[in-house]
Amino acid sequence: MSQSEIQCRVRTLDHLVLTVTSIPDAVRFYTQVLGMRGKQFEAADGSRRWALLFGQHKINLHQKGREFEPKAAHAHPGTADLCFLTDAPLDDWIAHLGVHQVSVMEGPVRRSGATGPISSLYIRDPDNNLIEISVPAD
Repeated sequence: MSQSEIQCRVRTLDHLVLTVTSIPDAVRFYTQVLGMRGKQFEAADGSRRWALLFGQHKINLHQKGREFEPKAAHAHPGTADLCFLTDAPLDDWIAHLGVHQVSVMEGPVRRSGATGPISSLYIRDPDNNLIEISVPAD
């Protein structure tokens, strides 16, 4: 392996972008249901944008039809499949989701995560993106 091949590797994910039909609805869901923090920020080009923050991660939101350039070739609401890790037991999540009238589509079920086995619940966000809420499996 050459020195440039060793050096030219990605290290971590900085952010990802979700295209949504309604930024207020997306912010409400991800903050109230998943406990993220919504934040409006000024981008490098001077535009005002919305992001969802959790841990050291960020999801930028683009309004369908008003996406910022450059953007994905096929930016559409409902095309994402995201898995989030949590420390809370899935039984607590099931109760929490019930309070927010969010249906669990499937789970708990065992899956394979990035670092090992996980146990997961599946729900949908307001745009029908698939959201997986997971804990490390015993």
